Amino acid sequence: MNEYKKDFPLLENRNIAYLDSGATTQKPIQVIKAIEGFYEKNNANPHRGAYTLSMDATEAYENTRTKIAKFINARHREEIIFSKNATESLNLIAYSYGMDNLKKDDEVLISIMEHHSNLVPWQKMTKATGSKLNYMYINDKFEISDEEIENKITDKTKIVGITHVSNVLGTINNIEKIIKYAHKKGAIVIVDASQSIPHMKIDVQKLDADFLVFSGHKMLAPLGTGVLYGKKELLNKMTPFLMGGDMIEYVYEQETTFAPLPNKFEAGTQNVEGVIGLGAAIDYIENIGYDKIQEIEKEMVSYARQELSKLDFLTLYLTPNEENHSGVISFNIKGVHPHDVASILDSVGVCVRSGNHCAQPLMRFLGIDSTCRASFYFYNTKEDVDKLVEGLNKSYEMFKKYIIK
Repeated sequence: MNEYKKDFPLLENRNIAYLDSGATTQKPIQVIKAIEGFYEKNNANPHRGAYTLSMDATEAYENTRTKIAKFINARHREEIIFSKNATESLNLIAYSYGMDNLKKDDEVLISIMEHHSNLVPWQKMTKATGSKLNYMYINDKFEISDEEIENKITDKTKIVGITHVSNVLGTINNIEKIIKYAHKKGAIVIVDASQSIPHMKIDVQKLDADFLVFSGHKMLAPLGTGVLYGKKELLNKMTPFLMGGDMIEYVYEQETTFAPLPNKFEAGTQNVEGVIGLGAAIDYIENIGYDKIQEIEKEMVSYARQELSKLDFLTLYLTPNEENHSGVISFNIKGVHPHDVASILDSVGVCVRSGNHCAQPLMRFLGIDSTCRASFYFYNTKEDVDKLVEGLNKSYEMFKKYIIK
């Protein structure tokens, strides 16, 4: 029995094994009520009004910024920029930092594991600036070796973009080594923490990350909430990505000056209720504690690895090193399309994702088109794993006579 499952209305109301938290997590009642509470008591446009209700909305919005700064140990609260997701945060960095700082023959280095959000913007920026896009590749253990890091980060490397945890493989990358080595070579590092921050404590000062991004909806918060952390000295030098209301200081007919951080990067009315929900999600995570979250997940994912490894008709795409693996397991039934497998699993109440997981270059590197992916969170149980195994056995029985050996 999972003591936290009762906090999630959808999981209580539907008889399913929800194994797609890597796409988005379910929301606890505490987050849902925080959003309701904002609309019932504080709904107004922050930063806009001189009346009490607007000031209350501003206080609630800005309190969450302070909370996030403390949560990831940022040095300054104005280093926290709100966006609608990690994708927007990464695009902001690419346009506002990349466009102004990359020159001909400079190099941008990312890993083959990157989500399209941390790949496609760099294709555009390198083409626009005449710089070059390079890749770190994985070994047969689905990991980036120290040798690969040291060989690929060179004196020409100006920007390194790296996912902390792969959304396909669950591999936990050695970002400490990457950041240290990149800084030694004079490059800045952008960390995509979308798949890591729901599961592990992140300290941006300890990491010395130059930029770090994540999506709120993958860590119990509402959809449409994201965060960009950047070192203050870098953010201050960057030009805004989006223009409009609330990021303005003065506008003249031909010229405009911009507001100081963090407003400079938050154009227009923000997803205020989403930010309030993100604050409540952080409270919820901190009340449980990362130690407890990791204890639950480690036992469950270890059990899943063990049980799935017994199915000889499965191909598993995961590192053999359990200590270097988070709560994502990608797999295929040999000879059966992942969409068909996911449909059969759905018929028995098991929710997994199938497809290329917005990581087509990785799929191509692995020599496959797509996978099924089960992604776990602390509200899952061993019973969910058992349902997954049962559904996979059913899928195999249905398709085995059609499988070409």
